[in-house]
Amino acid sequence: MRALLAAVVGLAAALALVATVTAIGPPRGHTSPRPLLTSPPAHP
Repeated sequence: MRALLAAVVGLAAALALVATVTAIGPPRGHTSPRPLLTSPPAHP
């Protein structure tokens, strides 16, 4: 019985965490206008 109660409490905590993250939404900010380098620059 204690295992079932622990599973229910764990599931409730996980669902609460997912609901909180979903409610907050993506972080505010902007992306960099500079593209990421895919290779190192050539040596002079």
